[in-house]
Amino acid sequence: METKPDHVSSPFIPLSSHLSSSILSSMEELGINNFGCMHYRRRCKIRAPCCDEVFDCRHCHNEVKNSMETNPVDRHEIPRHEVKKVICSLCDTEQNVQQYCINCGVCLGKYFCGTCKFFDDDISKEQYHCEECGICRTGGRDNFFHCEKCGCCYSKIMEKGHPCVERAMHHNCPICFEYLFETLRDITVLPCGHTIHVECVREMEQHQRYSCPVCSKSMCDMTNLWKKFDEVIASTPMPKMYKDKMVWILCNDCGENSHVQFHIVGHKCKSCKSYNTRRIQGNPGTSCSSRMSEMIR
Repeated sequence: METKPDHVSSPFIPLSSHLSSSILSSMEELGINNFGCMHYRRRCKIRAPCCDEVFDCRHCHNEVKNSMETNPVDRHEIPRHEVKKVICSLCDTEQNVQQYCINCGVCLGKYFCGTCKFFDDDISKEQYHCEECGICRTGGRDNFFHCEKCGCCYSKIMEKGHPCVERAMHHNCPICFEYLFETLRDITVLPCGHTIHVECVREMEQHQRYSCPVCSKSMCDMTNLWKKFDEVIASTPMPKMYKDKMVWILCNDCGENSHVQFHIVGHKCKSCKSYNTRRIQGNPGTSCSSRMSEMIR
């Protein structure tokens, strides 16, 4: 009768306190860059606590579970901080979340965060955990500061002059609707303080859109363009029936109201000289109730 041994020896050396530094070093490098997914290089997989399935990372889980092929009732995001189990990619041992495999001793990720249950072998990203954000960031702790009002980490270049918008990063990108706080793509802060993906700003520029999609303020210095508007308006007189027509406008840039002459090309703010304006109905000094009364009559 064929017998099987009680214990199958592992081809890897278990991690223990008496291992030499050379062996520990080899465990750090063993299998590095050979495992992982399109999002991260790592030597482990995670078991999702929400659906009990195994994925390379949380992004892989979210892409599968939120795809069009998935029943809308079953779509969900993984609760990243609730991950309890990981599977070593080299020896397939399932274990509690930790940086080194309990069976073969391999390093599951050169960067490891026990709070976020996050592993990554590419430490060139200079990952760090921000206690205030509650998640790991990239770019180096010394290069960023956490703004309490905005609720996010920003480059130290912006520390002394950025416009604060409460919880500026805790919303979806106004163009592609991806949640900005946890996005992997580059983000920029507009002069008005609202946040958006860099590539989404570039796409807006390709379509000649230069105002914030949230508050409509100009995203850059438009002085030269406004001068062009002045020239076009000066060379394009309106027909006699519109010559004396006056309209009320609201400036998207400075927020001031102006009573200006109507022109088909645009209306110039009397306060800041911007053409980033919109028409408003009636005298802004008239109360809402009085305007409603006029409409009813």
